[in-house]
Parts: sequence; C-alpha cells; structure tokens
Amino acid sequence: MARRLAAWLGARYLDTGAMYRAAALGVLRAGIDPADPIAVSKEVARRCIEVGTDPDSYSVLLDGGDVSREIRGSAVTTAVSPVSAVSRVRELLVAQQRQIISDAITGDGGIVVEGRDIGTVVAPDASLKVFLTATAAQRAARRAAQDGMDDVAEVRRAVERRDRFDSSRATSPMCAAEDAVELDTTALDVETVLGRLYELAVARGLVVLAVRGRT
Repeated sequence: MARRLAAWLGARYLDTGAMYRAAALGVLRAGIDPADPIAVSKEVARRCIEVGTDPDSYSVLLDGGDVSREIRGSAVTTAVSPVSAVSRVRELLVAQQRQIISDAITGDGGIVVEGRDIGTVVAPDASLKVFLTATAAQRAARRAAQDGMDDVAEVRRAVERRDRFDSSRATSPMCAAEDAVELDTTALDVETVLGRLYELAVARGLVVLAVRGRT
C-alpha cells in the first residue's frame, strides 16, 4: 500500500524494513548467529545496502547484487528481528534512511516511508504519520496469501512472535507516535485503505508520509 500510495502521489518510496532484511541476509550469508550483537554489528557495517526509491521500479541490493526476492524468505524473516534489534545496526541504517529522505525532499519534494519506527525515530517531524493495524488473524491470512503458505496458524504465531520482539526491544521499540493517525484495516480492502491514506496526505500537504505498523 505504501508503494502504491507513493505512485499515486508522484512521490519517492522507501521500504526501511527491506534494508533490515538485507542486513539480516548478509549476516546469514556470513554464517553469523543473529543473536550475537557484536558479530552482527561488524558484519552489517562492512556490507553495502542500497534500496531504490522509485515506486514503479523497486529494488534492494546487497553488495551490488539484487536480493529483492531472497530477503522475503523464511530464514530472513526469522533472523530480521534479532538483527534489527542491535543498536549499532539501527544506528547505521537510520542514518542512511534519513539521508535518503532528505535527498528525496530536496530533489523531488516528497517521499512515502514504510517501516516500524518511522514516525517515532527515523522521521519524527513527518507532516503525516499513519499507524496501520489489523487483527493478528487477518494479518496472518494476508501474509500467508502473499507468500503462498498453507499453514496460516504457523504464520500467525510468527507474526505475533515478531510483534512481541519488536515491541519490547530496547532500541526503537515498535509503537505508534503520539500524533499518528491510527487506521484499523482489518475489515478494509486495499483500495479503501489507499483512498483514505491519499485523502490524509492531500489534506496535510504531504512532505514526508510515515506509514508503519502491524499490517
């Protein structure tokens, strides 16, 4: 939804979660335990992570290679929460994310940013912050359909596990910003959600839109 919204608005698009997934993939490729913060920090620091900001041509590169599909695999999904909880990893990637946002505002006038700490940490001055949510059951069904998985119950357990991990981590815990607009998408289809986000963006005079939350 964030990427489609960016296209509707003629804005750039940034998926910060993809950056953490690329970092997790680098850690796995190096054979490092995602729970070892020192080794993880060193590995991520030496990696080159690049993300495209064109909503019509999405790409994620790790050391020059396209990993857009590989980062969506189950191994990366399991590793991304402990890797992204490492303070040094977040420090490195948040600095990169802020630079991307600054460049987009300066060059193109706007960007839609998607992630779990955008409105609270990465872009706390965003002109519009949106916290999307839905029930765990609905989110699991969506994720299973997206990834072609049959065991929805297992997907739900994984979704709830990640929520607990991300909400309780010491660095940049997942939570809605105080001034965020909260939107429960459980009973809404994609087009309805997009329409509401578009109306919010236009009403606020979009500069940076932070889209994050449990979706």
